[in-house]
Amino acid sequence: MAKEKKDNAPAPAAGSGYEAGYVPRLAQQYQSKVRAGMREKFNYDNPMRVPRLEKIVINIGLGVAVQNPKFVDTAREDLRSITGQQPVVRRSRKAIASFKLRAGLAIGLSVTLRRNRMWEFADRLFNIALPRVRDFKGVSPKGFDGLGNFTMGLREQIIFPEINYDQVDAVRGMNISFVTSAKTNEEGRELLRQLGMPFRT
Repeated sequence: MAKEKKDNAPAPAAGSGYEAGYVPRLAQQYQSKVRAGMREKFNYDNPMRVPRLEKIVINIGLGVAVQNPKFVDTAREDLRSITGQQPVVRRSRKAIASFKLRAGLAIGLSVTLRRNRMWEFADRLFNIALPRVRDFKGVSPKGFDGLGNFTMGLREQIIFPEINYDQVDAVRGMNISFVTSAKTNEEGRELLRQLGMPFRT
């Protein structure tokens, strides 16, 4: 896949479902406000050094699918509804008798979002889904990896408005990883904060 062009907001590819020239709201916010805010805070001498969001990876573990393979289909449909993209099935590499696990069984799902879908998912997560979490007090900032990338966990897929609660067969969680071009945790946290991530204070 070709690398993202300058400012991380290229024109949508053919067949992406977006009109030519369409730029998501959060991408516009990054261009107009976040980049300037980051340069002011960290005094970057070169505008190309300003960190950017590169991709978002969503993973769902499906250990329960070992006993009931139908869970893979329903989880895949949930993840496709949430992200607008077809998930990739992750399969076990080896057999583990104590877990009744055979090699090649579906044990997880993964989606990697870039460009417009990445921006739209982040916007909906920050402004719609997370505020729907019961007793929400903010996202813990402890999920940084030392290089400016951040991973958070969600316990329920039903916080996304795309999920019809009446059709949910099981409540399942997911891990969401934000991959940035930041070099430090401080830069990565400030980037996500300015984009709208509601970190706990």
